[in-house]
Amino acid sequence: MFGIRTFCVAVIFSLLTLPAFAQRYSEPPFFAEQVLQGKLPPLENRIPKTPLIANPQSGQDGRYGGDIVTLVPRARDIRYISAYAYTRLIGYDRNLKLQPDLLEKVDDEGDRVFTFTIREGHRWSDGSPFTSEDFRYYWEDVALNKDLSPSGPPEFMIRDGKLPRFEVLDARRVRYTWDKPNPRFLPQLAGPLDPGIFRASAYLKRFHAKYADKAQLEELAKKQKLKSWAALHNRIDDMKEQTNPDLPTLQPWRVTTNAPATRFIFERNPYYHRIDSRGHQLPYIDRIIMDVASPGLFAAKANAGEVDLLFRGLSMNDVPVLKEGEKAHNYRTLLWPYARGSELALYPNLNTTDPVWRKLNRDVRFRRALSFGIDRKTLNNALLFGLGTEGNNTVMSQSPLFSPELRTDNARYDPVLASNLLDRIGLTKRNGAGIRLLPDGRELEIIVETDGESSLVVDGLTLIGEFWREIGVKLFVKPQDRTVLRNRAFAGLTIMTAGQGFDNAVPTDVMPPTEFAPMRQDNLAWPKWGQYVETQGKNGEPIDIPEAKRLIELYQTWLDTDDDLVQNDAWREMLRNHVENQWTIGTVAGALQPIVVREGLQGLPEKAIYSWEPTAMIGIYRLDEMFWSKPVAKEASR
Repeated sequence: MFGIRTFCVAVIFSLLTLPAFAQRYSEPPFFAEQVLQGKLPPLENRIPKTPLIANPQSGQDGRYGGDIVTLVPRARDIRYISAYAYTRLIGYDRNLKLQPDLLEKVDDEGDRVFTFTIREGHRWSDGSPFTSEDFRYYWEDVALNKDLSPSGPPEFMIRDGKLPRFEVLDARRVRYTWDKPNPRFLPQLAGPLDPGIFRASAYLKRFHAKYADKAQLEELAKKQKLKSWAALHNRIDDMKEQTNPDLPTLQPWRVTTNAPATRFIFERNPYYHRIDSRGHQLPYIDRIIMDVASPGLFAAKANAGEVDLLFRGLSMNDVPVLKEGEKAHNYRTLLWPYARGSELALYPNLNTTDPVWRKLNRDVRFRRALSFGIDRKTLNNALLFGLGTEGNNTVMSQSPLFSPELRTDNARYDPVLASNLLDRIGLTKRNGAGIRLLPDGRELEIIVETDGESSLVVDGLTLIGEFWREIGVKLFVKPQDRTVLRNRAFAGLTIMTAGQGFDNAVPTDVMPPTEFAPMRQDNLAWPKWGQYVETQGKNGEPIDIPEAKRLIELYQTWLDTDDDLVQNDAWREMLRNHVENQWTIGTVAGALQPIVVREGLQGLPEKAIYSWEPTAMIGIYRLDEMFWSKPVAKEASR
């Protein structure tokens, strides 16, 4: 992992540079009147004594002011601002290295003992202090409270069935101690979804039966048609959903709009902890405005110049429409590679209940035959304009764990070899149409189920059906509702599913290899194995293929050590295991994610990796550092 020294250097830098800032803090004009009226203290009294000093990647400090207008497909999706804004206790920088953010310092002793130091003078958006009490309140009064958290603390904080020892050392320091290494802890805190192991305790205590009158809380809950004080508390305690404008935040912007609404406004946080080298408090942008619109209209609205920034909800198919409107409506379209294992991956269900298909799916020769039977070059040209990367569902070249054979082994187009493998399995009989027959006489027709949400996946499966017919395999595409699909897979009713590949295709060795081991039921190649692991043997099926058991062993090796080299070796063997066994069948990766940016809006790189994990979409590129380059561009015209 990373050591104490790195974090001490960061803190010392802050301390050495602060005196220069103290003479020239620059108050955001957005708050100037409130400061003059005494409603807000001046900036030097609002930020921590050791703020995080931003280093804008644009090469220049920005300027204050203006709005950013974007779109969401439904009101609930305003919650994604937590990923866009990406403010974490500890987070990834652009090089995917973990760095303190809300915290001033993190001491990590062998991935067993983690001591967090809060920035002195740090405050929530309502001005209340951010202290160790906010961590204690979450742990003791929320996570361990059966009324509020029936399932207990989050799974990543449990190691071998044991919770950490939690200590409050003083007003600014807390400590978590496990008996064994828990290397998942810090990466989980840096994830695209903030697990929120702290809470705005001063505000929330008013709604907790331990600190307020329970009878009054029950009455208040009843008036809001809720069952109990706990349900009321959980509705008020809404860090993720962003539906409570009264809840204090540490994010750069705070929601000011109550649902239901079709436009949600987020205004800058007066107590935000980041500043630039000139003493300007981030964010530069005053407001983020999210308009609710039909997802089918996103590209058209961007083409018509109705947004300042848009990425989520756009796909590579929208690029021609977006490029068409650039000059007329004064925006540009950035194209970032999407860091996903494969844009279309096939998942043979190793746990299917059909005994004939179960045996076939578990035969590595069958899985390899299907892989050799796919013409990925044709798929690439048809789906990604020839710009994608053909091969397995694996990590991308930008990952330090990448090696070329991970993408290419068992992934070339060789229909002759594919047919020979199928013959060796014993699938030599065919019907009059040339389709092979299963041992029980049925056609070798693979029903591939998909959620139907991606036209790329459906179109790609149609092409794969043509390729497989050449080797005597029939493919039938069955789109359906995502929930129905998952429930069918979990029950073992699917033969094969199709969807996108691994979410994190740019991992480093400190990131948990959970996706690559049979740990979770949501991996549709082995849902019942995942159920078994997740429920500790209560549901699902025990893993009964040696090569898959090896993945669990390697994951445990990664988990049990704080040695970077051991973790790196475990990662690499897991990746090779996937290529050799074709647990999933990848096709083509490297789709380009369009990002619409209005001219004059600065701060995003021209090229960067886009993904849900670990980049939190554009989160690690610091939305709070974006700014309007010209004063005239800051005027809100919408």
